Amino acid sequence: MVLPGHEAREYIDRVDLDSIQPAGIDLSICEVNIIEEPGHLGLKDRIIPKPKLVEFREGLWHLPRGAYRIRYCEAVKVPEDTIGLCFPRSSLLRMGVDVKCAVWDPGYHGRGEGLLIVYNESGVTIEHKARIAQIIFIKLKGKPHKLYEGVYQKEGL
Repeated sequence: MVLPGHEAREYIDRVDLDSIQPAGIDLSICEVNIIEEPGHLGLKDRIIPKPKLVEFREGLWHLPRGAYRIRYCEAVKVPEDTIGLCFPRSSLLRMGVDVKCAVWDPGYHGRGEGLLIVYNESGVTIEHKARIAQIIFIKLKGKPHKLYEGVYQKEGL
């Protein structure tokens, strides 16, 4: 069961009323980073490339075609009987831009990251704190065998 936005707001800090949607909550963009190094994902290890911060000018990011790590402004606290899924706002898709997110597991708490992909050959301009994605919360059929305890717990807080 997907929670309506007015119920989901309790899982997000400092929700602007304009961010409450019928089926979720809009998340805003706080930080943009370039991925300049290779990554590695092994069976027992991982190397995450160090991010290089993209500074905004006059409150705007002017982003050419490419992939960017982004951080959301809002802290999310996923309940133990729920998962979060995140999708791009339709306006971004109409501009040739996408946002990719991983599953937000039960028990996760933090200011998450996503992947912003600019496909548009002409690039895109995004305002700092613009709403770029919508997170929805889905109740699980039962309690999970454990809660999220991964390396990204409390990230960005």
